[in-house]
Amino acid sequence: MKSSKSKLPRTFLAALFILMMTACQAFSQPDPNKPDLCPGAYYSEQQAAQVLHDLAEQYSDRASWQQRAALIRQGIIEGAELQHMPRQPLTVIRTGTHREHGYSVENIAIETLPGYYLTGNLYRPSHPKSSMAGILSPHGHFYHPDGRFQEQQQKLCATLARMGAVVFAYDMVGFGDDNVCDHKIPKALKLQTYNSIRALDFLLSLPEIDTSRIGVTGASGGGTQTILLTAIDSRVKVSAPVVMVSAYFFGGCVCESGMPVHHRPTHLTNNVEIAALAAPRPMLLVSDDSDWTRNNPRLEYPYIRKIYGWYGVQQSVENVHLSGEHHDFGPSKRQAVYRFLAKHLGLDTAGVVRGGVCDENQSAVLPVANLTVFDVAHPRPPDAASGNEAVMNLLKW
Repeated sequence: MKSSKSKLPRTFLAALFILMMTACQAFSQPDPNKPDLCPGAYYSEQQAAQVLHDLAEQYSDRASWQQRAALIRQGIIEGAELQHMPRQPLTVIRTGTHREHGYSVENIAIETLPGYYLTGNLYRPSHPKSSMAGILSPHGHFYHPDGRFQEQQQKLCATLARMGAVVFAYDMVGFGDDNVCDHKIPKALKLQTYNSIRALDFLLSLPEIDTSRIGVTGASGGGTQTILLTAIDSRVKVSAPVVMVSAYFFGGCVCESGMPVHHRPTHLTNNVEIAALAAPRPMLLVSDDSDWTRNNPRLEYPYIRKIYGWYGVQQSVENVHLSGEHHDFGPSKRQAVYRFLAKHLGLDTAGVVRGGVCDENQSAVLPVANLTVFDVAHPRPPDAASGNEAVMNLLKW
């Protein structure tokens, strides 16, 4: 079990993360040995602006954009090898529930593939209604503790549950107790996108979920999962990618750019166009000054807003830019997401919002052991896949 506490200040870790990503840009340019991949900082910022300018000349109205959108969407599906994905009935394992002030947290695993168990936590309001919004919460590359165990993730999910939503927070490949293989297996992007689709299948299988009120939000790598799922699955009605959408940065991990979802035989796209596939569904872009989203207010957001304008719903896409903030899913970013999701998913803010701010004080941060699905008392099923080779073999469809 990894330590649940970092010995370094969070601001230092965030700054170090950005420094490392910047230093790696020289190694993130197109690889002649893998010409169909677009890793990391694929363009310079100046090149990215020119690319968007050139792309804008390829479509000028709703009809021409929809042709382009269909091409990009199909490219994601084919590049991630999802065109023939299996949809076996879901087996759900529940290993414990913790009741908190205004909500509960249940430890859940769903068998997305034979022998592969996606682990996560299901947050529910203490007083559920017969019809509730459902929200998926994929996490990013955040550590100490891993992903869904982080304070920022727990606060987000718990507060949304206190506002009347059912929220499913689930692990990235190799994170949390979904640690049966390495995170950077060659087809991590395929497995994570597939897991997001199956997580949505699970959420929609709950009888109390209103299928017209489905949202997804995540930060960093979770923001990548947010835009990819929203792009290819129309069941998502509202999305909020946080500190991710960039014209020049394509995602620095194999789980984001390790398969040819951007560069196809028919076209080359980027995360701005992929995010725009959400149109006309409501979308919030959250950005800051310290990472690759620093240009959102002047570049990416206006570009996407123009596309929304072709549907007559420019007001459905918003950007909250937080100057001086770092790469995280911190309190200010969560507040922006709460407001947006409450507005578009019809959440109940009574008793949660005070003075215009969502009060997170009643949203507990539980120990990692309380949130773990599989442990000594609840062992992983005997048929569970284990190791990189075993997991990769499950992806041969």
